[in-house]
Amino acid sequence: MPDTKYDCAIVGNIPVKRFADLILDIGTFLLASGAHSGRVESNIRRMALTWGFDVNLQPTFKGLLVTVRSHCREDDTITMFKESPTHVVHFEVLTKVSHLTWKVYEENLSIDETEKEFDKIKAMPHYNPWIVSIAVGLSCAGLCFLSMGDVLNGLTALVGAFFGSLFRYKIAALRYNQMISISIAAFITTTITGLGTVYNIGDNPQSAMATAVLYLIPGVPLINSVIDLIEGYLSSAVNRALFAGFILLCIAAGMTLSITLMGIDNFKL
Repeated sequence: MPDTKYDCAIVGNIPVKRFADLILDIGTFLLASGAHSGRVESNIRRMALTWGFDVNLQPTFKGLLVTVRSHCREDDTITMFKESPTHVVHFEVLTKVSHLTWKVYEENLSIDETEKEFDKIKAMPHYNPWIVSIAVGLSCAGLCFLSMGDVLNGLTALVGAFFGSLFRYKIAALRYNQMISISIAAFITTTITGLGTVYNIGDNPQSAMATAVLYLIPGVPLINSVIDLIEGYLSSAVNRALFAGFILLCIAAGMTLSITLMGIDNFKL
C-alpha cells in the first residue's frame, strides 16, 4: 500500500470521533468473531489510509484501545476504548469485513456507505445451533473411528457430542458465564459416552469418551495466541493462552466429575 491515499478536500470533514467509533465497532466485532490481532490492525489501517487518519491500536482479549489523529487537522486527536462482545467464532464475518475494508481502500467508499455495509454484516445470523451440533457429532464420530473405535463407539461419540454441543448453546443463550456452559457440556458428553464404558458397548468404548469432548478444545484461541506471539502482540497472546488454558481446565473438571459419579476407575485409551 502507498503511504498516502487520501484527499483532504474530500475526506477532511470526517470527525475523528466518528471514525474512532467505527473502527472500535469493527475491531471489537472482529476480535469477538475469532480474528487475531494482526488481522484487526490490517483491516483498520486500510480504512485509516483511505480517509486520512493515523491510528495506534492496542488490542486485548477483552477489547480494543485506539488513538486516532487526523492528517488533515493535526490538532484533532482522540483516544478511546471499547470492550468486545461475547466471543463467538464466525469466520464468514471475518471474510465479509475484510472484503468491506478492501472495498473502502480500492473504491474510496464513503464513511456513510461503510457504516451501512457494516450494519448489514453485524445483522448476519449466527450459525444454526442444530446444524453445528450435528456437524460436531459427525466430526467426533470420525475421530472415534480414527482412535480404533467401531461403529457402536462412533455412534456413542456422535450422540454424546451432539447433546453436549446443543446444551452448550442453550446454556450460553441464557447469558451464563462461558466456562459454566463448557463445564456442563463436558459433563453431559462424558456422561453419555461413559454409559458405553459402563455397559461395555462396542469394541473400544474408551475411544468414544476420549474423542467426544474434542469439540470443546479451544482451537481458535490457541492458534490466535501463537499468531499474536509471533507478530509481537504479547499481551493479547498471553490473554488468549490463559483463556484457552482455563477452557481446558473446565473440560477436565466436567469430565472428572462425570467419571467420578459414574464410578469409572479404569478409563484409558
